[in-house]
This record gives sequence, C-alpha cells and structure tokens, in this order.
Amino acid sequence: MSEPLVSIKNISKTFVLNQQQQVKALSNFSLEIYPGETVGLVGESGCGKSTAGRVILGLYNTDSGQVLIDKKNVHHVKGNDKKALIRDAQMIFQDPYASLNPRSTVLDIIAEPLEIHGLYPNREALRQKVYSLLEEVGLRKEYANRYPHEFSGGQRQRIGIARALALEPKFIVADEPISALDVSIQAQIVLLLQRLQKEKGLTYLFIAHDLSMVKYISDRVGVMYLGHLVELADSQELYEQPLHPYTQALLSAIPIADPDIEDQRQRILLEGELPSAMNLPSGCVFHTRCPKAMDKCRQQAPQFKEYKLKHFVACHLLEQGES
Repeated sequence: MSEPLVSIKNISKTFVLNQQQQVKALSNFSLEIYPGETVGLVGESGCGKSTAGRVILGLYNTDSGQVLIDKKNVHHVKGNDKKALIRDAQMIFQDPYASLNPRSTVLDIIAEPLEIHGLYPNREALRQKVYSLLEEVGLRKEYANRYPHEFSGGQRQRIGIARALALEPKFIVADEPISALDVSIQAQIVLLLQRLQKEKGLTYLFIAHDLSMVKYISDRVGVMYLGHLVELADSQELYEQPLHPYTQALLSAIPIADPDIEDQRQRILLEGELPSAMNLPSGCVFHTRCPKAMDKCRQQAPQFKEYKLKHFVACHLLEQGES
C-alpha cells in the first residue's frame, strides 16, 4: 500500500469559553487518508466533524498531536513551505453563500487565491484560467462578471468548488458540501466531485450527515461521537457489518425503499440526551446512551483497535466477544 497523503496522529482540540467552561471538541483523533481515496466522516451535530476538518487544514491550532499532509507538518510549516501546503490542501465550505464575498464578482472570488500565490501575473491569462475553472464545474464563462446573490445555491456551491480547485490541490476537505442544498441538487454536486476526483486524482475528506450519500461516495467511512472516532472501516464493510453500538443505531435510521422490509425491521432507539462536550462522561463517552453498557464502560475509555482486517473500533463489548 502507498504511503498516506494525510496522516493525523492523536490530535486533540479544546475551545476555552471562559475560566470555568471548556469544550472538548476532539480527543486523540487519528486517521490516515491515502492518495486518490475518499474518506467519509459522519456523526451527530456537534460531534466534532467540522472541527476535525479545520484542524487538519490548520485553520484551527491543535492542543496536541500532529497533522502531516504530503509529509509536511501542518501546524509548524512556515514561509514557502506554508504556501506549498496551502496549494496542496483546500476546503469546500458548507454554506455556499456565506463562504463567498458578496461584494466580489465570481471572477475576483476565484482569481483571489491565484493572485495571492502569484501564479498568473498576466491579467488576461488569469481571466482565461477562471473561465476554464468555471467550465470544469459546469458553469458558463459569462457568469464570471456576476455576484454571488445572482446564483442559486447549487451554482454558488459550484463556484466554491471552482475556487477550491484554483490552486490545483491534492487534498480537499469537503465540509458538508451538500447539506445546505435541495435534494435534487445534492446528487449533481456529488457526481461533480466524483468526476473531478477521477480527472484530477483528488483525495477527499467528505464530512456529511447524509449516511446514504456518504456510503455512495466514500471508500472508507469514519464514525464520530463527542470528539472521538469510534469506528472506521471500508464503506461496504461498515454498512453491512457495523460493530459499534452507536454505528448500529445510526445505520438503523436509514430508510429502506422496500416498504415490506422497512415495516419489518427494527430501529435502534438511543435513549437519553447527548452529553455536553463541556462535561464529557467518564470512561466510554457513549456509555450514557448505550443499551449494552457495562461497568467497565463507565470506568475505562476503550482503545481504538483493529478487530477485523482494516476495521477499527473503540468498544469494550468487542473485547468481551459481543457486538
């Protein structure tokens, strides 16, 4: 197997609200992403998915651990190495309107990173590059002189994708890029991302709530709960044989198109409220809602281990031979 393009090792991130309150957003989060693959990241709102994406790209500092992208330490590079890293790693944001400057034309929005990095000092060459990027994401070059408010949500997200592609990156964090779009548009954006990946050899971290879409686009899927990665496996393996009780509950909520099967299957309902990230439970963070929790779960945090080939889980139940 090739070396990972992105190597994340035991990163933790805490946000300090005031002297008494702190939010533990990430705890010993580790993940490797290999060239050309898509890793999906799923979990409930507030579990730390977006924070993980921002820490990986260096938009947030990390309290501990390290992130390597193409063997460059994200949180320690400076100067030309920092510029090279920025070119290699880009982000597609969740809100396709808030992430675009409403006072700038599409031409200026897409051209800005190219100008900052001095890649196209000739204005006409820069304009032609922007036209080319617009066409790559399915927009006409005539749109370059318009402003963000003149476009639909799907078109604005295509503009955001074009901006992310401008520096020809190797790695893109797609932070819930379809959650703010109509269902009819979501599939178009996912198909666009897949086509661009195939044409340009891109590597994705795809953060999303839609479990069905994550299964469709991802090679591997990681499941997060309260800042912890609790399960990671190949997409088909995870969806067919989930091992962590939280993953099992999440997947049981996916509707099945066949009404006969849907009527007969049993949903796994999690009781209780999601604990606050300002006051995490002791031991396994999921034990307060887990229907199979044992005393050990309340006292000791489980290790994230490989229980099957390329199938990693953090759960004491597997040590007892249960799941």
